[in-house]
Amino acid sequence: MNAELLLMFTLDCDRAYLYGHPERELTAEELRSYEDALTRRSTGVPAQYITGHQEFWGLDLIVSQAVLIPRPETEHVVEAVLELVSGDDSKTSQNEDQGPRTRPPAPHRLRIVDVGTGSGAIALALARELPTARIHATDISPEALEVARANTARHELTSRIEFQRADLLSGFPPECFDYVVSNPPYVGESEEDAVQLEVRKFEPRNAVFAGPTGLEVIERLIPQAQMALKPGGWLVFEISGTIADRVRSLLSGWDEVAISKDLQGIERVAMARKHTAD
Repeated sequence: MNAELLLMFTLDCDRAYLYGHPERELTAEELRSYEDALTRRSTGVPAQYITGHQEFWGLDLIVSQAVLIPRPETEHVVEAVLELVSGDDSKTSQNEDQGPRTRPPAPHRLRIVDVGTGSGAIALALARELPTARIHATDISPEALEVARANTARHELTSRIEFQRADLLSGFPPECFDYVVSNPPYVGESEEDAVQLEVRKFEPRNAVFAGPTGLEVIERLIPQAQMALKPGGWLVFEISGTIADRVRSLLSGWDEVAISKDLQGIERVAMARKHTAD
């Protein structure tokens, strides 16, 4: 699959063209380019960093080593937000710790913030699916924000997403968002040996590892989200199964705490609702 992807990249074509033209011979320049890509891949460089692209939620995204490569598991975060917005809990009703869903009252346009946006994947997907929502996106890395802005421009969503360099939610006023959404770093340094070598070697470390336990960023995100959310608003973020129980404990003061599973049955998305005003 990597060889095929790199060949499509070399020829600047799609899979249909590749299979529809088996007689196509590479020019000398194309062959050199293809061999160079294969050599880089053999050293462990992810194919996405070689091609500079990755698909997420049907969107072709630019990626570089300044950002984490968007993964299919993160699409569950987008799905969870859309279910909460629509009030449809049919996809998550089988999860044992999930209670009833309540759509936050919204006589206004929804305000959503994607914390640690990276390539902008979550923000762009939500902007595409929720055309009336006001989307904000933060990242502490100026290089990541450059990539996210480039993706936003490519998909003609510049007027829909506002980017801000920030450490999580710093700089935002209280009770300004209906949804706080994030794919934060959640891998502990103690788990480093279990992480794929190419991830450890090539993807931005501060987007993968949170600290010794893996909870360091989430421990800061939760109270900041509590402050930034309107009453009845939702916090939705990606986790791993290894920290699920500890995340539940951190969310003990919230309403309707739930953790949904991905297609492999791994606890993947944590959701919690801020208390509504009395």
